[in-house]
Amino acid sequence: MDKQDTILIVDDNKSVLSSLELFLKRKIDKVITCSNPNQIPSLLREERIDLVLLDMNFTAGINSGNEGIFWMREILKADPQMVVVLITAYGDVELAVNAMKEGATDFVLKPWDNQKLLATIQSGLALRKAKRELKEVKQQQLQLQQDFSSTLGEFLGKSPSMEAVFKSIQKVAKTDASILILGENGTGKELVAREIHRLSDRANKIFLSVDLGSISETLFESELFGHTKGAFTDAKEDRAGRFQTASGGTLFLDEIGNLSLPMQAKLLTAIQNREITPLGASKPIAVDIRLLCATNKNIKELVKEGSFREDLLYRINTIEIDLPPLRDRGSDILLIAKHYLKQFADKYDKSKLTLSSKAAEKILEYKWPGNVRELKHAMERAVIMCEGDCLEPEEFFSHSSQPKIELGSSPLSLDDAERILIEASIKRHKGNISKVAKELNIGRQTIYRKIEKYGL
Repeated sequence: MDKQDTILIVDDNKSVLSSLELFLKRKIDKVITCSNPNQIPSLLREERIDLVLLDMNFTAGINSGNEGIFWMREILKADPQMVVVLITAYGDVELAVNAMKEGATDFVLKPWDNQKLLATIQSGLALRKAKRELKEVKQQQLQLQQDFSSTLGEFLGKSPSMEAVFKSIQKVAKTDASILILGENGTGKELVAREIHRLSDRANKIFLSVDLGSISETLFESELFGHTKGAFTDAKEDRAGRFQTASGGTLFLDEIGNLSLPMQAKLLTAIQNREITPLGASKPIAVDIRLLCATNKNIKELVKEGSFREDLLYRINTIEIDLPPLRDRGSDILLIAKHYLKQFADKYDKSKLTLSSKAAEKILEYKWPGNVRELKHAMERAVIMCEGDCLEPEEFFSHSSQPKIELGSSPLSLDDAERILIEASIKRHKGNISKVAKELNIGRQTIYRKIEKYGL
């Protein structure tokens, strides 16, 4: 059990409180006892209680159980997710069962068996933990939806190629078809996935994004399918995998083209059967997910080379959405640049900042190998470095400590652009990799691999 578990025992019989406390304090980190139910509201406010063990009768000579039910209702008003276990006599079993219909989790009979009592409490604490985790997931999902709403403005475009993308999204969103999103790094593949989810019938459920490029082969099954306690050395408790966590919602698997053939085989089995078996478990668990995948690789070439399974490709690409690179989107480049100019001008209190015609020409001429992501960081850097009220071409250079690369010069390789962006972000955040990962919208493990690759 979690050593931070705290239970509250409420019973007017002090000998009962003493015996329960004596037995449970060796099993649970914190045991609080209370003989007066009127103290329950203040204890709930002052303590982080996980489970309440509540007697059903407090007034001498009254055995209706109504007092216990009253206080159970008060507890659940204060905390609807609280786990309440009732202590009742044999004759009150029917009353206790009715109380469970109103929200009680379980009940124990007097006189109790210590081991059965402990098992009931352990189950209740596990339920409390699951409720907390679910609440956190819902809060995170709400935050993600709010964050996504704020990024929808970045999903801009009036070019014919982007109009086709928007039409495809509208057509497929309401279905449960598996979608494969193709495109170079930085083109906005996750934005497309989030927009599909937002417009789908699962919009009020979880959207879970998984960077497959950051998951090692040894952790693949545990991360995606979960594990049971003791399944391997560090498995100290049961853990749900990404498939199970995303059940009912949308699962977005990014960088699917990076999977090895053994990992592909395990993924294919899960997708085909719509069920997963956690490591160490004997029975499969059914999952209900909308699957969206993405890659920056030519996946059909990988199939021809034998490095990507053709049957897996058929499973993940009922529909393909191919995102065009920024260099092929014509005037969209300037549209997006102006969007970021306003965003960063507001952020850095430079609301009067404008873009010169020469800078606009250079922005349109440049090939943007890092696509929208590179343009976004170039605009932020230019806004920060600009000392006047108008952005000129010379403002669009890499960080002052980097080799200066002017827009309109020979196109950078994708690796060069990536190295510059990552190095600038690392310096901007003084080596805080979590902030770098968040800013660049890629996993921390991916950042570490790029640091090693580029010798940063």
